[in-house]
Amino acid sequence: MKLIKSFFLSNFWIYVLSVGLAIGARGQVLRPSNVKKGGVNSAIQGTKSDTVSHQSVSTMESKVKYTAEDSIRFDRIHNVVYLYGKARITYDDVELDADYIRLDQKNEQIFAKGYQDTVTNRYRGRPILKQGNEPPFTTDSLVFNFKTKKGKSYGTFTSVEQGYLQAKEFKKNEFGEGFFKNGIYSTCNLAHPHFGIHMTKGIVGEKQIVSGPFYMNIEDVPTPLGLPFGFFPKTNRRASGILFPSYTDDATRGFMIKDLGYYLNISDYWDLKVITSFYTKGTFISNAEVRYDKRYRHYGNIRLGYSWTYPDNDSDIRKRVEGTPGYLPQKDFKITWTHTQRDEANPGTRFSASVDVGSSSYNQNTAAGGSYDMSQITKNTLASSISYGKNMGLFNFTASLGHNQDIKSRTISLQLPQFNLGMNTIYPFDKKSRSGDQKWYQKISLGYSTDGTNSINTYDSLLFKPQTLKMFKTGIQHNIPVKLSMNVFKFFTFSPSIQYNETWYTQTVYKRYVGAFSATDNPKTVTDTIPGFDRAYSYSFSTGLSTKLYGQVNFKKGRVVALRHVATPAISFNYNPDFGDDRYGFYRNVEGVPDAQSQLRQRYSRFENGPYSGPSQGKVASIGFSLDNNIEMKKKAKGKQDSTATSTSSKASAFNKIPILQSLIFSGNYNFAADSLQLSTINVSARNSFFKQKVNLNVSGVFDPYQSDANGNRINQFTLADGKLARLTSLNVSFDLNLNSSAFKKVVDKSKSNLQNMNPLQSEQLARINRDLNAFVDFNVPWNLTARYNLQYSKPGITPSILTHSVNFNGDVSVTPKWKIGFNSGFDFINHVPVPPTFTIYRDLHCWDLSFSWIPQGPYRSYNIDLKVKASVLQDLKLSKRRNYSSNIF
Repeated sequence: MKLIKSFFLSNFWIYVLSVGLAIGARGQVLRPSNVKKGGVNSAIQGTKSDTVSHQSVSTMESKVKYTAEDSIRFDRIHNVVYLYGKARITYDDVELDADYIRLDQKNEQIFAKGYQDTVTNRYRGRPILKQGNEPPFTTDSLVFNFKTKKGKSYGTFTSVEQGYLQAKEFKKNEFGEGFFKNGIYSTCNLAHPHFGIHMTKGIVGEKQIVSGPFYMNIEDVPTPLGLPFGFFPKTNRRASGILFPSYTDDATRGFMIKDLGYYLNISDYWDLKVITSFYTKGTFISNAEVRYDKRYRHYGNIRLGYSWTYPDNDSDIRKRVEGTPGYLPQKDFKITWTHTQRDEANPGTRFSASVDVGSSSYNQNTAAGGSYDMSQITKNTLASSISYGKNMGLFNFTASLGHNQDIKSRTISLQLPQFNLGMNTIYPFDKKSRSGDQKWYQKISLGYSTDGTNSINTYDSLLFKPQTLKMFKTGIQHNIPVKLSMNVFKFFTFSPSIQYNETWYTQTVYKRYVGAFSATDNPKTVTDTIPGFDRAYSYSFSTGLSTKLYGQVNFKKGRVVALRHVATPAISFNYNPDFGDDRYGFYRNVEGVPDAQSQLRQRYSRFENGPYSGPSQGKVASIGFSLDNNIEMKKKAKGKQDSTATSTSSKASAFNKIPILQSLIFSGNYNFAADSLQLSTINVSARNSFFKQKVNLNVSGVFDPYQSDANGNRINQFTLADGKLARLTSLNVSFDLNLNSSAFKKVVDKSKSNLQNMNPLQSEQLARINRDLNAFVDFNVPWNLTARYNLQYSKPGITPSILTHSVNFNGDVSVTPKWKIGFNSGFDFINHVPVPPTFTIYRDLHCWDLSFSWIPQGPYRSYNIDLKVKASVLQDLKLSKRRNYSSNIF
């Protein structure tokens, strides 16, 4: 609305403009034949002239320019200047364009209008007024008296407050106040909008707009939605105010008022939104959200949720009576916080937060806050992390607070805190001013890192109990690696290393038997926790040798030029002593076993159940082996011939490299120090992508070369004795498919130039879309499909095999440029049940959005229909119909 006021500009520039135009021969007519091509153009400087007073000319601070494509006429008798055909007047940052402009200096009045095109019968050349970066102001015609400061316009159209305002008649008085009749405000940008708020009359002041009777008009049909008067404040910043609710009905909880609240604009950097949804039968859900954003510093939001609900998934819900003991509410809460520190805020320092904590039943009882988003309702885990990092030159420090919560098992894990202090790798024997290649000893590197943790694993119901503090596990672990990597025999990489680890504990364990041994029963093992500082250490030596082997087959005919196989074999040797030996003191026997029954004694680690596992028991002197394979095909590009490739770059572009097998790895080790079961399990993994990475395949498996006894334990006998190569103990297969219609088209990437040409408003809108992609519909991609097939097999011993076999898919199809259908579903092949599908239908109605979502089956079966205005300024103007899962009980 402020542009209505800006249309009637200050008397100063109009006066200067009129005086400037008066300079020239009165009564003279300039025709296109008498002027340069491109239109009549004149620039008037603020200099002395006989036609104006010295005082008036001296007040001019900028050039006054005027042009007309057809002609300019000066009426000397009546002191009037006429501009015809694409006329333009500019002064400072103000521009006025119209087909016709008349400046009456005698009456101190300016008039502008368009013309009626007799061929198309359309009105063209409307006056357009623009000042600075403000949106243009368009009218059918306008008149303004710069002496009385009064003006009037007809057929006014301008953009204002995320929408558009039209007024058939607009007036301005000498006090700067505006008056209009038959005004329409709409977010539809058409000259004849699909809908709008029709205001019969109104007054536009400096800080507010006062309207007479107004009502909603849809497709020129008046509706009973309106009020006898309205008061609208004008502001260039976000304003605080009431958030109006939407309404629905629930068969179980009663009539619902949804998202009633208040928005508080605290400052340019902070705001607060508090909303509440409540039912007539007592249930309510409240949320408070604080958003903050400081340029060059940080941004984020904090959301607090609290609900008082009556669970709808209770089969005895009909038996409960309000006010009786069986009618008990469920109290839930949820806290989310996201925070990001911008890089330029404090170079060398990082801070971020992603917090998601709450009661286990919040998502289910509130249908994920009323969104009915199946991914949130069925979410089984909650995770949080608050991290801080500092670069201190040679050292890097990071610290974090972590939280993991399993909703199904109601277990919770906390890390309060977890930190790491790492030193950059140094080369102590290398010289800073070295010239020439490194000597072998100058390649020796030294590193250091320290990790610390204070963690707990418990049930959420026990988290705030006094005894919980005693369950925290605290420890610090130091690691010092010394490494060397160098080439030997030209084609091999030799890499020996020595590693020292030391762990500090705040408590250890002591085990003892309680009770007597007998032929039918064994005594109970009691574990005591001994507080106090203790340490454990370990050291190891390893060395590795690797190389690459190349094999290639060339073809003389056809488009396939060659097949290349790259094999990367590697062997390693690892040694560490038996830290279970009594001389180290890390392992003990359980106390209380008589000497006569010494065969029943059990060894245990004094550091078991600690935050870090203690040194390993048993001597290791093993040789590790691995073999990685890669196969690629070199193929001529379509339409390319060798003769056309002259330069190196053109030769490279004439061929395509197609992966046949990106990776196939076999790995394992053989422990010479073990008295049995010396060969480890064999790990196999493979991965590949097809069709330019639109399809990805990953396979991994574990094979055991030893047989197992009746109890599922490995025995020292190879499966080859039974004619089998190995036992398959686990297998994972995943198949990912990502397709869309644009993937099969040759698209020119213009994203970089488009981003560079964005104005601040467009950049902010793009950032808002990226923050919540699910809130927007992309109508540019005709179709999109994402699918994932997953197979997991596990058989560790004699227990029955565990098999997971499922497929999930989602996508959307743009049936027309205005219609889009989306879907999300899957199938569990083991239980022979489908994943509850979700179907969505979108319809672009220009300035409106129509959406329909439907969950046809499952515990959250529901449907929802929303018809709403696109613009956020009228986001409460919507029509919703919902039937949710709780309504299906009746």
